[in-house]
Amino acid sequence: MSTKPVMITRTPRGTQPIQRNPAERLTPAWQQALASAIRDPETLARELELEPDRLPGLHAGHALFRVRVPRSYLARMRKRDPHDPLLLQVLPQNRETEEHPGFVADPVGDHDALAAPGLVHKYHGRVLLLTTGACAVHCRYCFRREFPYSEHNASQQDWSPALAYIKADASIREVILSGGDPLSLSDRRLADLAQRLEAIPHLERLRIHTRLPVVLPERVDDQLLDWLGNGRLHHVLVLHANHPREFAEPAAPALARLRECGIALLNQAVLLAGINDDPDTLCELQEAGFRHGILPYYLHLLDRTRGTAHFEVPERRALELHQAMHARLPGYLVPRLVREIPGEPGKTPWWTKM
Repeated sequence: MSTKPVMITRTPRGTQPIQRNPAERLTPAWQQALASAIRDPETLARELELEPDRLPGLHAGHALFRVRVPRSYLARMRKRDPHDPLLLQVLPQNRETEEHPGFVADPVGDHDALAAPGLVHKYHGRVLLLTTGACAVHCRYCFRREFPYSEHNASQQDWSPALAYIKADASIREVILSGGDPLSLSDRRLADLAQRLEAIPHLERLRIHTRLPVVLPERVDDQLLDWLGNGRLHHVLVLHANHPREFAEPAAPALARLRECGIALLNQAVLLAGINDDPDTLCELQEAGFRHGILPYYLHLLDRTRGTAHFEVPERRALELHQAMHARLPGYLVPRLVREIPGEPGKTPWWTKM
């Protein structure tokens, strides 16, 4: 990229001109990449050399939950393959318009657990802060696809009510940044929030749930690592990849930079029909993650969000898959198979149901 010439501000005669460094005004590369993400289903189909009129439900699904796919994620999809497991995670379908019993707008009870604007307090010792409704990628199975972020935006009041609640409860040891995706926010805002959390003496850990280093690896830059690799709190990054190909280029160098920064890296995945519901894919997902210094955390049974029933894997099949991983992998590479049930004190381990 060529460097623009230094811009000189016009000043009154007799005064010294003020020189401004254009680099201060440059949009970060990751924000440029995010701005170029695909936002309509026909472009998504054309880029993959698929016939849009042969993909049922492109526009019906898009009307319910709009498409967003970063081009770096698109590059890992196979062209001319409508069943590509990465594509199926972001491709709108007619089946999203179907109503199924038990599939609702808020399957995990986030609304009932709101303790302050944007602050979810479900479990002892930790709270979840919904930092933004923005995401780099719109996954069709997202359990917050209908969450009213505009009504529960913690940042609208400069985080103050949420921070006050955390300060007042000394039992809280960990804050989890979620969304949307917290890394959709600028590093300036995130570093400021991290600094304010560090000032709360009883906090020990800052956990960040993010998909950006996987789907938009440009996000892992010097500015992010500057604040993420420092500070009093222990930083934990929980990534989200559902298929081993998501760890491939161009994500690999970004994951290496995070690992070199000394941040604890975990991965949580969702068990999805037609995407990762076979032993080979699930085992390779754990192995691929570990090659990048990432330990498995959770394998979630699908949160039963309205419009996502076609992704659900039957519970008996899920238990068989988990048992297959247990037979083929060392214990530290076997994620915990869990379901989130509103009102429970934590994620419910599903392997105990066998």
